[in-house]
Amino acid sequence: MDETLSISVTVNGDKEDVLVDPRLTLSDFLRHELGLTGTKVGCEHGSCGACTVIVDGESVRSCLMLAVQADGTTIETVENLSGPDGELNPLQLAFQKHHALQCGYCTSGFLMSLTARLRQGPIKSDAEARMALSGNICRCTGYAGMVEAVLEVGGTDAASNQEGDK
Repeated sequence: MDETLSISVTVNGDKEDVLVDPRLTLSDFLRHELGLTGTKVGCEHGSCGACTVIVDGESVRSCLMLAVQADGTTIETVENLSGPDGELNPLQLAFQKHHALQCGYCTSGFLMSLTARLRQGPIKSDAEARMALSGNICRCTGYAGMVEAVLEVGGTDAASNQEGDK
């Protein structure tokens, strides 16, 4: 089947009008069609969270969403978190400071999930931080550094560099 469908999406502030295979996942579209390899593909079942991106303000498992379902949406990937000159945002800096990553494979998913959550309001307690982290899986760090990083940024501007901030 050689059918393709036209979609229009805004990714990290750039409008993209493209033809895609109707079976192409959003994660594969971002990685292979747009070259945004910060979005990782882990389990391909939506369980690990490595593929998390933000679609219209909500964290989404991009391995479970088809690219055609994203037609008309605004998508943010981990590449959108840093500033225009590549400077890290407060959440990324806190992850670095507290050694909240080891191999780094899951990190982009954690950062995107936490960015979406921090935009909803502050995270001020250990329990809130652990709840915010609970949708993603890391096999390396043990989460202690991540909890410290989340609590450090709490409700500050860690969720900056949104769509309109660039």
